[in-house]
Amino acid sequence: MSFLLPKLTCKREVDQAIKSVAEKVLVLRFGRDNDAVCLQLDDILAKTAHDLSKMAVIYLVDVNKVPVYTQYFDISYIPSTVFFFNGQHMKVDYGSPDHTKFVGTFKTKQDFIDLIEVIYRGAMRGKLIVRSPIDPNNIPKYDLLYQGI
Repeated sequence: MSFLLPKLTCKREVDQAIKSVAEKVLVLRFGRDNDAVCLQLDDILAKTAHDLSKMAVIYLVDVNKVPVYTQYFDISYIPSTVFFFNGQHMKVDYGSPDHTKFVGTFKTKQDFIDLIEVIYRGAMRGKLIVRSPIDPNNIPKYDLLYQGI
């Protein structure tokens, strides 16, 4: 399903997307097109893209083609999903140590839709961090590779 969503293939395109998407949540999925978990996430993103078109814009970013952002957001696990609003990085409290990105895939389409709605409403009120509406049992667990450095 990754062929249904637009791709950003270089740093300049990612920069342009961050700067130009206004009054909507920018969703950047960092991963690889041939990874099974990324394809599962892409399926959810593609199926919800039309429903969320008034609130969000979704792009796919290959971690190998944009290493600058892969390093900047410490993308050590794929897929990782990062959110922006009006050029500002939006953080989400998932109940995990890392609030900068969502790691893994969403269990259901509704989890992703709920998250985008919460980010959008929080951002419209000027918040830079919001609390995740996703059931903690549906959030993938992982260990930070560089915790405590």
